[in-house]
Amino acid sequence: MATPANPQSVWRRKPIAQMETESAKSGLLKSLGLWQLTAIGVGGIIGVGIFSLAGLVAHGDPNNPGVGPAVLISFLIAGLASAAAALSYAEFAGMIPRAGSAYTYGYVALGELTGWFIGWDLLLEYIAIVAVVAIGISGYINAFLGGFGMHLPHLISATAEDGGMINLPAILVCLLVTWILSRGTKALGRFELAAVAIKIVLILFIVGLGMFYVNAHNYNPFMPSGFGPVVTGAATVFFAVFGYDAMSTAAEEAVDGKKHMPKAIILSLVIAMLLYVAATLVLTGMQNYKDIDPTAGFASAFTGVGLPVIASIISVFAVLSILTVMLTFLLGVSRVWFSMSRDGLLPKWFSKVDNRGTPKRVTWIAGLGSAFLAGIFPIRLVADLTNIGILAAFVVVCISVIVFRYTKPDAPRTFRLPFMPVVPAVGVLFSLFLIWQLSWETKLRFVVWLAVGLVIYFTYSRKHSLMNPGSPRHAELDAVPSGEAAAK
Repeated sequence: MATPANPQSVWRRKPIAQMETESAKSGLLKSLGLWQLTAIGVGGIIGVGIFSLAGLVAHGDPNNPGVGPAVLISFLIAGLASAAAALSYAEFAGMIPRAGSAYTYGYVALGELTGWFIGWDLLLEYIAIVAVVAIGISGYINAFLGGFGMHLPHLISATAEDGGMINLPAILVCLLVTWILSRGTKALGRFELAAVAIKIVLILFIVGLGMFYVNAHNYNPFMPSGFGPVVTGAATVFFAVFGYDAMSTAAEEAVDGKKHMPKAIILSLVIAMLLYVAATLVLTGMQNYKDIDPTAGFASAFTGVGLPVIASIISVFAVLSILTVMLTFLLGVSRVWFSMSRDGLLPKWFSKVDNRGTPKRVTWIAGLGSAFLAGIFPIRLVADLTNIGILAAFVVVCISVIVFRYTKPDAPRTFRLPFMPVVPAVGVLFSLFLIWQLSWETKLRFVVWLAVGLVIYFTYSRKHSLMNPGSPRHAELDAVPSGEAAAK
């Protein structure tokens, strides 16, 4: 499968050599080492999973029976499925350490139209994830203030559907995270490293202290509702075991992306899974699964054993833990947007970087977009926008790594995933299975969003793409000195 001879083909693929040349002139600051990258990945993975989803799946809800201590198995199943995609990401990241992640990998292996669809998809999905997490943090803030007998006016802390007018705390959190990210990746790396260190210490503290209050009787029955709900639970917590995909969009800002990105992706998932396993064992051992609060599992567990002060401390630091998730995904959307603009698929105005080497324009646009969603819409509606897009990206990356292994077998790879093509095929099948579980309304919204993207592609992107010899962008780049081209 060579590159199509017709340069007007929508399946034209971008050569790796061309991407490396463009990356060298991108203007993005290379400041992230292995541990900063790993911290960004862990920051994106750990948060909602431990502090919300573990208790929810263990306890159950009106539509799903509680799986009890078997929530541990739900996390392991989700982790194994996510690992298949993570290994595919790692192989690509070692070959193409470039901003864009799944968008870039799809562009190189499957062609421009596929890359466009995934990039367009991720713009919405990542912004929606940031909004969902902001809404969750708003709830923690209200709960924390409630513990001291204080309450924010309902009018400015809830959306119209929930009886208020606007969710102001969620908006302010989005703006705060946007400001932090706009300070540059060097500042982000330092913040993430400190925040994730605090997060890991908190979880180890929870596990270490909670072990003294574990009652073995709470593990019986281990799987009270059978294996079926455990698998359903895996589908729920699956969205707590990715984050490395957004982290991989920062590959171009890594000091040594080809060497460090594969390691950071694998390290972040391994660290996260070890913490998830330990945390779920302690949570379901401290309290009977029927008594776990599905919205604040660990807080209720420590309150239940007579340690309400510890529960309050957990609530405070849970906010910090979830904040790092927002930073990771806002980083992801801004870098995908930047990369699509640099490739000519979106106007060049979006790929302008500031003197800190940061695409500040798209960072603030994405941040304001997430603030709008978080402030106006209820959490369930926004959450529905996130699921299908991420899974679609996983499908494309897993297929792409199979295609590229056979079409470009001699391409330099710093990491080669094992058991090809079984591992990526597992990633494809599991992602498709989870997509099948989603509601038809979610699928319809996804199709509508892609249809809008298709119109933009054929009316603007196809003509202006740098892969098109007749693109107006070529004349613009030729008119600018090479050292300044990427920043214009």
